Amino acid sequence: MSWKIKGEFIESCSCNMLCPCWYGVKELMIMDEGWCASPWLIRIGEGGSEDVDLSGCNVVLAMFFPGPTLLDGGGTGRLYLDKARSQAQRRAQEGIFTGKRGGPMEVPDVLLSTWLPTRTTDIDVSEVDGGVDATVGEYGRIVSRRLINEQGDPVTMKNAGFALVWQFEDRSTNLAPSHGSLWSDPDLPVSWTGKSGAIGRFTWGGH
Repeated sequence: MSWKIKGEFIESCSCNMLCPCWYGVKELMIMDEGWCASPWLIRIGEGGSEDVDLSGCNVVLAMFFPGPTLLDGGGTGRLYLDKARSQAQRRAQEGIFTGKRGGPMEVPDVLLSTWLPTRTTDIDVSEVDGGVDATVGEYGRIVSRRLINEQGDPVTMKNAGFALVWQFEDRSTNLAPSHGSLWSDPDLPVSWTGKSGAIGRFTWGGH
């Protein structure tokens, strides 16, 4: 089977702005807390897996990394799927976003030593002031606002290491602080609030 999706990748992170992991250079990955934690919101605009349409689906992946850098791995992660979606859609998403079916999501799968059981919950997403506000059941909230310069243009970063890993369009990342974000899942090692953040558009595929 094969899959292909297009959409928007929205990251919140416990580090101060900007999380140095985005540069993709281990020597620069100094975690503000001595550890790093991040929920990602993936908004699928269009696409699917074989005959399963995934257009309009929202998926959240929350991860904790103990450090000293992200590339040292040893992380703990959990996937959160929207209970409003069908069982077939959730099954397809779980395979894709745990990295079992190829594509960029193989990267976090390598860095995570523990996958907690997937949770099915409410995922409510609204667009506010050019950004996104998402509530994920009782687990947390992801708030993302694009950083705008004095001329009214979004602040972007080109060719950063992670923009290449996540295959962002034009290798471009919108800087998007995530103040107001918070995460508290009792099965994860810590609870945290968000500060750093970024947004990118992607086209992904796999087997």
